[in-house]
Amino acid sequence: MNAGYERFQTALDLWVTAVALRRQALRREHPDASDTQIQHLLHRWLTTRPGAEYGDGPQPATGA
Repeated sequence: MNAGYERFQTALDLWVTAVALRRQALRREHPDASDTQIQHLLHRWLTTRPGAEYGDGPQPATGA
């Protein structure tokens, strides 16, 4: 395997772990929520957390 592939695989593994940890935190915060509700909360967090509106890459210039 080349180093680039290994770094990319590590990044993907970290992403999967981070999402699983957030799902677990949501489950603790909302113990009575259904799996569907937890999935909705997770999706909402992934798409509305600060910075999510631009994705996780470099942010666009703000025109200051």
